[in-house]
Amino acid sequence: MKTAIATVSISGNLREKLEAIAAAGFDGIEIFEQDFIADEAGPREVGRMIRDHGLEIPLFQPFRDFEGLPGGLRAKAFDRAERKFDLMQELGTDLVLVCSSCHPQSLGGIDRAADDFAELGERAARRGLRVGFEALARGRHINDHRDAWEVVRRADHPAVGLIVDSFHTLSRGIDPDTIRRIPGDRIFFVQLADAPKIDMDLLYWSRHFRNMPGEGDLDVQGFMRAVMAAGYTGPISLEIFNDQFRGGPTKTLARDGYRSIVALMDDVRRAEPEAKVDLAPMPARVAPRGVSFIEFASRGEEAEELRALLSGLGFEVVGQHRNKAVTLWQQGEIRIVVNAEEEGHAARAFNLRGTSVCDLGLLVDSAAEVAERAARLGSQPFSQPIGPGEVPIPAVRGLSGSVLHFMDSSATLGGVWEQEFTGAGGAVPGAGLQRVDHIAQTMTYDEMLSWTLFYTTLLDMRKSPMVDVIDPDGLVRSQVVEAPDGALRVTLNGADTYRTLAGAFLEESFGAPVQHIALATDDIFATLDLLRARGFSPLPIPQNYFDDLAARFDFPEGLLEKMQAANVLYDEDASGAFFQCYTPTFAGGFFFEIVERRAGYGGYGAPNAPFRIAAQKRLRRTKGVPAL
Repeated sequence: MKTAIATVSISGNLREKLEAIAAAGFDGIEIFEQDFIADEAGPREVGRMIRDHGLEIPLFQPFRDFEGLPGGLRAKAFDRAERKFDLMQELGTDLVLVCSSCHPQSLGGIDRAADDFAELGERAARRGLRVGFEALARGRHINDHRDAWEVVRRADHPAVGLIVDSFHTLSRGIDPDTIRRIPGDRIFFVQLADAPKIDMDLLYWSRHFRNMPGEGDLDVQGFMRAVMAAGYTGPISLEIFNDQFRGGPTKTLARDGYRSIVALMDDVRRAEPEAKVDLAPMPARVAPRGVSFIEFASRGEEAEELRALLSGLGFEVVGQHRNKAVTLWQQGEIRIVVNAEEEGHAARAFNLRGTSVCDLGLLVDSAAEVAERAARLGSQPFSQPIGPGEVPIPAVRGLSGSVLHFMDSSATLGGVWEQEFTGAGGAVPGAGLQRVDHIAQTMTYDEMLSWTLFYTTLLDMRKSPMVDVIDPDGLVRSQVVEAPDGALRVTLNGADTYRTLAGAFLEESFGAPVQHIALATDDIFATLDLLRARGFSPLPIPQNYFDDLAARFDFPEGLLEKMQAANVLYDEDASGAFFQCYTPTFAGGFFFEIVERRAGYGGYGAPNAPFRIAAQKRLRRTKGVPAL
């Protein structure tokens, strides 16, 4: 299977794009005419430059407004085509994309268009070139791949074939299974793009909101299943128009593009086993089983503050690393590692960000298989020297240079904690905190699509719709990725401005990847009673909030008063109820959350976020932290 990407899909000039595309693992590029014209090199030199990067040019595009033109406009269209044929031969590509006409003077009629393409095919064939016809979703007369195929069929020329594009088919609600009836050898090229479902003008939607397969809401897998079932064996390429991508990091976008194609075609191969998907076998996604550990990098006075907070939350030290200045804290199934080393990954994280989460350990069925899948998807592996008696655990780089370790029974049952830590394994009475409910990762808004794609292509995790979280000083967008059974939940929060609490955390921590961790209890009031005896002080919530709750919900007698006394916030959905309480922020804006889910509540207390954020900002001001 050969992969390609249109140069228009990512940011940068042509040379920057070529470097990123080659490094990401693509086989070729669709050279977009504008990228070529903007470069100072001539076509022969550009062609050599592309091949020097180890890339092919399977497609030149676009050639617009060709078919159905009257009189002199038709003659001019053929003249334009001949000039593009000259350019293609110098570049070293043999296929041109002709998109269906939007010209105001173009005439309808399948036979008229077929005659035009028959002649164009004859001219192309004399040069050893080919022509691919694509139905634009906004085409004046032809806007459906079925009509484009009928033009190609009637043109009946071996140098004329069909180009299909997932966005143009799916955005119009056309059944992609109709592609199954088209002979695979008559499909010359396939382009892919996903998009969020938005009710807007089709042209604007197409030009500004396309994204990588898996980042949107379109049935791109169903589209590619139909294409492969038809017998298509050519390149699979991305064509993305997205305002966010135009200013994004070129290398990251290229890596995301390659990841999206490989993951998609792996899904297609599994869902359409009779189709010939030429992709080397790779492990399937596995459902994560939960969080094995959370590691903080911390030293000095900041480490003392963290230890005091952990102790106040009911955690106890259960082990000391045999070789390193690393302490293991535990309560219930929750393990928190405090790393005070002065060398290695944690030390670098502390030197850059101060106290922060530098490593997450995820429980999976097979760490080796997850690591292999990560490598196939282009994730950056992580390793560092291990000391005597230490257990090697597969890992990759995560958000902002952090690390994700993958733990399975070979590590946990093999005694990684008992082997590496003295005294590990003892029971901790604690305060009733049982497990990690969810982890909140904060990033810039522009990074959200990339990390949603990371989790959903690597692991069996689904994404929720994006929601807006209102901060007194701006807007934060939030999206959840979670395992089917909720064993692992990650909220991805994208900040647009440093005036928001999330944005200030990014600024103050120099991009620390985790802003808060929610810890689950089966009885939040009993837990808070125990924590209060340890000196725990929750984030104070104002009376106005509880007065509003009384107007919105019907509570059993005495419950609202208990919530107010304990500073517990509340939400409910059709399935159940949710109680949540917060610690004040520390270490640049990090905080813990204590939650209790009742009767299958599936959310995260999103309606409470504005009040929680306002309370956190108010407390920061009273402590002398500048207002945001």
